[in-house]
Amino acid sequence: MRIADLLMRAYDERDPINLHNQGEDSMNKDNLAYQMSLRSRGYLNTKDKDGWLSMWAEEGIIEDPIGPTMLDPDGQGHCTPAAREAFYDRNIANANIEYIIHDTFTSHLECANIVTLNVLLDMGGKKYSQQVNGVFTYACNAEGKLTALRGFWEFDEGAATLKEVDAA
Repeated sequence: MRIADLLMRAYDERDPINLHNQGEDSMNKDNLAYQMSLRSRGYLNTKDKDGWLSMWAEEGIIEDPIGPTMLDPDGQGHCTPAAREAFYDRNIANANIEYIIHDTFTSHLECANIVTLNVLLDMGGKKYSQQVNGVFTYACNAEGKLTALRGFWEFDEGAATLKEVDAA
């Protein structure tokens, strides 16, 4: 069994009804990276592309997921303003993403969120759902700009949950 599955089972057994922000008491709520992760989640919900893009430092990198996949064939991440905008247009603009934080660990200018993403997306005029479970880390600089967003999840496992849903 994968570590992510074990973590998810532990949180499911702890409180199967309310999985939002379970770890709030065990981390620094004022941590800058944690606050940036919440801001990013807010921009996802409101579809605020300009706001989301404005969070990034010039050299900021997105690796979501980490390594080579069809989302990032060379596995080098998206590390320029144009590449981050293209990432948004391909992966966020056409989707509704419920970003559930189960727990968070913070340290200095970084945080790691244990997350479930429930994704509803439009592709070719059809609607699909997908679920991704993973750990998403955020790092920022002292000026409050994101320098890294890294998604620790297996692309093939997320793709296996992709299913067409009724448009009604």
